[in-house]
Amino acid sequence: MNNKLIERSMLNNVLSEYRKENKKIVFTNGCFDILHRGHVQYLQKARELGDLLVLGLNSDNSVKRLKGNDRPINNETDRAIILSALECINYISIFDEDTPLELIKIVKPDILVKGGDYKIEDVVGREFAKETVLIDFVDGYSTTNIIKKINS
Repeated sequence: MNNKLIERSMLNNVLSEYRKENKKIVFTNGCFDILHRGHVQYLQKARELGDLLVLGLNSDNSVKRLKGNDRPINNETDRAIILSALECINYISIFDEDTPLELIKIVKPDILVKGGDYKIEDVVGREFAKETVLIDFVDGYSTTNIIKKINS
């Protein structure tokens, strides 16, 4: 693949170098099953909030538990490779849990970003970030809607 995919165990070491340089670390997460315009614009906006963007990517097992047995459409390796092509993402770490809490504890982001469908008080891990920011989704774009359109 490439050097954007990083094991959880290596994250702290890599990010400590950025912290020494007072770089602002942004973290977000998601399934990103079928990458679409809404995803790309969301990730670009997240990256604009800081100096580097760390993405927590739900594992295949995690996606199945969250979205059902028919998901993901694209496996975690394929999703990571596609996301790695985006310039706005610096690092990707795959997590198997239902939430990225353990990953957030390691990253300790300056800014934790979630989609506009969340309320700040409901964002998992916000107590480990200096700031939590919600970014509105692009209307009309969702993986679920794409799947429905393909199936109809």
